[in-house]
Amino acid sequence: MQAMLGADERHWWYRGRRRVIRAELERLALPSGARILDAGCGSGRTMQLLSAYGLVSGIELSESAAEVARARGVGEVMIGRLEELPWPEERFDLITCLDVIEHTPDDRATLAELRRVCRPGGHLVVTVPAYPRLWSVHDEANHHYRRYSRAALRRAAQEAGWALERMSSFNSMLLAPAAAVRLSRRRRARTLNGTATEIYRDELSIGPAWLNGALEWPLALEARWLGRGGTLALGLSLIAILRRR
Repeated sequence: MQAMLGADERHWWYRGRRRVIRAELERLALPSGARILDAGCGSGRTMQLLSAYGLVSGIELSESAAEVARARGVGEVMIGRLEELPWPEERFDLITCLDVIEHTPDDRATLAELRRVCRPGGHLVVTVPAYPRLWSVHDEANHHYRRYSRAALRRAAQEAGWALERMSSFNSMLLAPAAAVRLSRRRRARTLNGTATEIYRDELSIGPAWLNGALEWPLALEARWLGRGGTLALGLSLIAILRRR
């Protein structure tokens, strides 16, 4: 958690994902003064992005992360589980849930609860890690329950009552090298019979500024393409735009 809080502002992955999210938000017709929820808000950095579109609230399971988010002074930040949200029905026009539902034991229950607090016609923007076959010590160390195929994410969303408007992969250009590294670590873990924490190397270290910028550049290009309505067939992550009927 401390690594995530420290890297949230500068790390290429978080910066690139915010570019992708912004590109998708620009395509949504949000009402003036929209009520927005960042479900699993972490350090609150995404709440700052969302504040340009309306009145933002956040919820976070970690008390330490919630404290950091509150210190940003963007909006209310509650502590709690996504399966038991502390808001009444039909509260929000827009909800973001970014790389969170893979951390929950029952993704259908999580998605159904997010739908409960979304207004009719409102949207949920969700991102998840892609390709179950890429399961590795990275997922174990980060306490994931699953990775997603497109079909699995679509099925989970629809069974929770959401209508799928749009889905795309992203982080495409780094798929091949990242897959090679993670599969190599998986083989090494089996060979050494080690635990995830023993084999895993932290991927949130920022490194040299030039390298951080170079890794963010492909995501900037992808965000432009997605912002024009394009989609990507391959990528380490999936993004889905869901609507409450």
